[in-house]
Amino acid sequence: MALDGAFLNAVKNELAPLINGKVDKVYQPSREEIIILIRTREGSKKLYISANAGSARVHITTKSVDNPQTPPMFCMLLRKRLGGGRLVAIRQDGLERILFLDFECVNELGDTVTITLACEIMGRCSNLVVINFDGRVIDSIKRVDSEMSRERPVLPGMKYTMPPRSSRLDLRTATDEEMTAAVRGADSAELSKVLIRSFEGISPVLAREWTFFAGRGAHIRSDEITDDQLVRLLFAIKRTRESLDSGECCFTTVSTKEGQLKDFSFVRLSQFGPLMITKEFPTASELLDYFYFERDNSARTKQRANDLFKLLVNLTERTQRRIAAQRDELIQCAEKDRYKLCGDLISANIYRIQKGDSSATVENFYDEGQPQMTIELDVRRTPSQNAQHYYNEYKKAVTAEKVLAVRIKKGEEELQYLDSVFDSLTRATSENDIIQLRLELSEQGYIRSGGSKVKPPKALPPIEYKSSDGYTILVGRNNCQNDKLSLKLAEKSDVWLHVQTITGSHVLILTDGETPPDKTIEEAAVIAAVNSKGRDSNLVPVDYCLARYVKKPVGAKPGKVIFTNYHTAFVKPDRELETKLRVKS
Repeated sequence: MALDGAFLNAVKNELAPLINGKVDKVYQPSREEIIILIRTREGSKKLYISANAGSARVHITTKSVDNPQTPPMFCMLLRKRLGGGRLVAIRQDGLERILFLDFECVNELGDTVTITLACEIMGRCSNLVVINFDGRVIDSIKRVDSEMSRERPVLPGMKYTMPPRSSRLDLRTATDEEMTAAVRGADSAELSKVLIRSFEGISPVLAREWTFFAGRGAHIRSDEITDDQLVRLLFAIKRTRESLDSGECCFTTVSTKEGQLKDFSFVRLSQFGPLMITKEFPTASELLDYFYFERDNSARTKQRANDLFKLLVNLTERTQRRIAAQRDELIQCAEKDRYKLCGDLISANIYRIQKGDSSATVENFYDEGQPQMTIELDVRRTPSQNAQHYYNEYKKAVTAEKVLAVRIKKGEEELQYLDSVFDSLTRATSENDIIQLRLELSEQGYIRSGGSKVKPPKALPPIEYKSSDGYTILVGRNNCQNDKLSLKLAEKSDVWLHVQTITGSHVLILTDGETPPDKTIEEAAVIAAVNSKGRDSNLVPVDYCLARYVKKPVGAKPGKVIFTNYHTAFVKPDRELETKLRVKS
């Protein structure tokens, strides 16, 4: 999977309306990401550029990304050099995976100069280079010294040079004779691999799609290709050329049936058949926005909250071990009746027992047959003291049984709470969500507050959805917000939902005193299932009732409620429906 030169060409054509737009703001959300806000006549657009090895790309984005409180040095450099500048040209050399953005800016002396951003989309070698009007590097988001690359170091003050480039065909200009010679003249190999070596700027998925069309799904080697297959191959390449030239591309993603995104292209992908699910987008930017943010969002959140994940895992394991030890102790408390029996039998036969005896064999008159029973004794104690010892053990066991039952119950509630926080953390989508979870854990005494004088950001509002029938559906982001949503914000006639027996967000349908249709309740149940630990299950039971029947037990942890007069709906988690109903913030 890669953003190839041909796809980048489609992105370049799509960015054309940004030309003559002015740079309004520059942000750097992370070490390898840049967002440039460009103001055009049609409104402001956010140009997103990433030099990350696994997700390098450039496109227009509509996503909201958290920015650090202090901008990095590279961001300050771009603000200084590009601030107020005008985008005058977007260039691409052939189908090379580099997009040049030329900005007309004013320098410190008041002269108008051209500053170029070279967006190098080249896998692990991806970079964003700022080039001065004289062709020298001002700086780059990733500096490359001679030890990292002898062929092409990228450092401030050096002359900017293009990466090494082999001579390959451009699918937009290659003739039939050149393409035929490239295929026929190649060594014996899989046709898709020959196409990748012969054509510039095409990804493996595009080469496989051409091969799939040429062979009607059959496996083809370059030295075995028939004339008919060659004609079909040339037709597929020309059709791709026409889609690039006309701008009428079919931007498509493929994903597994479990929802895991696998690849994308600017042509319709048929090679996977029914094994994969395809989804089409109207523009390249919308595809890239969806593909990378959906794929990388969880990874980005896990990276930022890695310490919280480790903390929750450690706390969970520690609590589980404690509960297991307490249950073992509780099993031992089952011997309490035997302790009392031993004390009673010693007291009844005290005249027969002498100090120094190590044991006493007596009749168990509590049993119908009065069988003989041997009781161990402490030779250092008198018979009366031995009896008292067994009575004391009995009292200890009775007390321990009561205490352990309470502690085990609290431990199980704590496990449930930690599981709910962990679930909320896996579904966190922003830095603010993580900060709120940190505050919650701090209030519960699991982590230290740190004593920071910086005021934490205001919590985001509940996630909002709009049902097909027009009802507003709200979802809590964490346990504290779940409590506020269910116990303070909810009206008595609103409908409250929660997945059954597993952790998940509280869901609320705002009814304004009306009875919502069954379809709205079903959609809200699907939303509850997706925003829960059961989001990957095939069928999830969701309980729902009027909000008036939801109460909070005294002393319960955040997010813990009890409810009555409920019904249960069984739904299949549908992430596509959940995304469709979600109100964009």
